Amino acid sequence: MSKKQVYASLEIADQEVRLVVLEVFDGRYNVLRTEKAACSGIENQKIVDEASVVMSIREVMTNAQAALGYRIERVLLAIPSLKVQRNNQRVHIQIEDGTRTIRLFHVQQGYNKAIQRKASDEVEFVNMNRIIYEVNGMETKKLPLQESCDDFYMNVDLLYADKETIYSYAKCVEQANLEILDLCLDSYAIAQQTACLEMSYDRMMIQLDLEANHCTLSVFSKGRLMNTTSLNTGYNWFTSELKEKYNLSDDICYRLLQNLFHSDESKASDIIVYIGQNDENRVEITEKELMESCMPKIRSWIAQINETCAPIVKQSKSRYILTGQGSNINAFKELTGSFNAEAIVYQETCMGARDGSYVCGLGMVYAWKEINKIRSIDKISPNNNELEASIDAISQQSHKGDGGFTKKLKNVILTERK
Repeated sequence: MSKKQVYASLEIADQEVRLVVLEVFDGRYNVLRTEKAACSGIENQKIVDEASVVMSIREVMTNAQAALGYRIERVLLAIPSLKVQRNNQRVHIQIEDGTRTIRLFHVQQGYNKAIQRKASDEVEFVNMNRIIYEVNGMETKKLPLQESCDDFYMNVDLLYADKETIYSYAKCVEQANLEILDLCLDSYAIAQQTACLEMSYDRMMIQLDLEANHCTLSVFSKGRLMNTTSLNTGYNWFTSELKEKYNLSDDICYRLLQNLFHSDESKASDIIVYIGQNDENRVEITEKELMESCMPKIRSWIAQINETCAPIVKQSKSRYILTGQGSNINAFKELTGSFNAEAIVYQETCMGARDGSYVCGLGMVYAWKEINKIRSIDKISPNNNELEASIDAISQQSHKGDGGFTKKLKNVILTERK
């Protein structure tokens, strides 16, 4: 098997399907490909048109495979944070082989025992939240491999989500002829990428995943996802008046939001920021009209967030972190002071995926690598033989020097000297 590990993560969002293909090599994460495909089969985070979702999944897969040169056979799948429940299991593991040494299979034994717990008939286990190990009276988050003891405990915090939603999402993926490598709650995956989990050890973290038609609000404390709720107001609401007035598409409305470079309506000019043509007449929208229509709604949305989170903010030191596709709206950078606690807008810096919409896909790979330290599954997303063949072809081309920039530059220099 190649030393390179390639994983594909799939997110079925409000109006589109997103794919991130990531390579893990020597501890480094490199984005190989990102893809999006429009999808009309989702409503309120529920699948209402199965065929549309399957078609969009196949589209992103076909595009990615054509670019990468190998098939993607399995994916990490994001699950919406609906009806999320937590359950903590304290598992006692005895070392009965006489070695008095903790080995990986001991930890696997405890993990497998913990995840068998059912929370209720409405939810299904999705992913691990946090594991604390107790060895010789000491607590640690790290795998206690090779530690000497007679027994140890695992405090395993588990996350569950709406069973119907999980099965419907999984069915679409399987109908697209893909295997599911693992599941992960979207809010948990995002927190892995934004470091929200780590920051929650010294304060309450309130994560706002702003998408087209909803916002998932997640609360983290002491390295755990504590609670989630979904607000049925996304960034499409900000442009709802303009959309109705000029009969604009959702894509155009989103691009208009990206033209909100500041938040002060008094500084808005009469410069035209959009010119279009619909079935009836010509459409022209000025910066002033755009801001006067959208900014009051954005401030109203922030006020709704403040009201919802007021009990949390009053209880302890808190911080908001805004992410998701809505975090690409530039005006939010000037509005962080409008929240009732410290707030930041997360800016993705990963090369090849510098877009708030890919944060969940990136985080799923981090979450998978973390839990796979226990599960120790050697499967990857691509067809392994085709990945090996692709790597060999690239290596051969590199050795020949055909088309390499360094080779070309060297030839140019030598030619000039002659």
